[in-house]
Amino acid sequence: LDEAQQCKNVLLLNKGKQLYSGAPEVLTQKMAGRSYLLDAPANQKRTVLQNALVLPETTDGVIQGRYIRLILKPNASQANLLAALDMSDKKLIEAQPRFEDAFIDLLGGGPSHRSELAAIVPQIPANPQETVIEARNLTKKFAQFAATDRVNFQVKRGEIFGLLGPNGAGKSTTFKMMCALMKPTDGQALVLGMDLKTSSNKVRQHLGYMAQKFSLYGNLKVGQNLKFFSGVYGLHHKQQSSKIQEMVDAFNFTPIINQVTDSLPLGYKQRLALACSLMHEPDILFLDEPTSGVDPLTRREFWLHINGMVDKGVTVMVTTHFMDEAEYCDRIGLVYHGKIIAAGTPDELKQQVVTNDNPDPSMEDAFIGLINRYDKQQEAQ
Repeated sequence: LDEAQQCKNVLLLNKGKQLYSGAPEVLTQKMAGRSYLLDAPANQKRTVLQNALVLPETTDGVIQGRYIRLILKPNASQANLLAALDMSDKKLIEAQPRFEDAFIDLLGGGPSHRSELAAIVPQIPANPQETVIEARNLTKKFAQFAATDRVNFQVKRGEIFGLLGPNGAGKSTTFKMMCALMKPTDGQALVLGMDLKTSSNKVRQHLGYMAQKFSLYGNLKVGQNLKFFSGVYGLHHKQQSSKIQEMVDAFNFTPIINQVTDSLPLGYKQRLALACSLMHEPDILFLDEPTSGVDPLTRREFWLHINGMVDKGVTVMVTTHFMDEAEYCDRIGLVYHGKIIAAGTPDELKQQVVTNDNPDPSMEDAFIGLINRYDKQQEAQ
């Protein structure tokens, strides 16, 4: 949608019908006075967002750094919204509308319900001080080329940690070592304090993995994929049947349960891949560019589920190219040339590129600015 915003004219289509034709900025301006930011405590952002989405005053909501970005319905009462969220002492800050706001609104709004998936995830005892995932001088070399070069980071319990970076930066290589799909050349990949080199079998039962290119069997039907993956994770008989039915209900798979997976639209494949990775109720979830190629509505639904699961204590590590997805992360490691060149919360990374000309940089500004700064530092050495 940020590319569509650069076009002279756009056609918006849904279910074979044309919803809009014209300049993107004309549609965007129709949202003036309806886009707002709400400053929420860092440890409550996900809960506040989920509470806001089900209120009659809102049509859409996403996390944007330390803020929650809300799109209100026409003539919605701000006072009623804040009271319902138990935040009457706060004020909504009017935000510049985006083309994406107009797009979502024209389609009838984003998800307005709580995550059915999070409802069936067991509560994991919360210990925000517990280090669940850790990289210590993690290195992977192919001949003389270091795809990952002495990388260090820690991920705490119930945290979303994102690896952000351009193509070929080393994100996926780092990611695969952290979930025991690739052995490091040097250093350690630790999950729950166990070294994956020596204890990968013990760790795997705690891990859920959703691959960038969905690891589904395309020639199997939806129900057969669910049965296969639940069996791989050790579920059988009544336990297996019960878990499959829970996933079918949570993702509304009933209409497609007998369809061959290769015939499904991308959004359904994404939902199925996520369901398959969660069959064994893992408390750690690895997501490798999970929403690549899907539309903004499907992406919102996906993150509704993720945020709900994290509120239950699930720990998530994600790689992404989408700047709006990066905003959902509690912390980000910016990967470039196999190294983490910057790390921190989304707002901390943005603050590093603040200038007089750009006092309020976006995540994309931070991404480009920090990489350009690193290149200049390397040239100067």
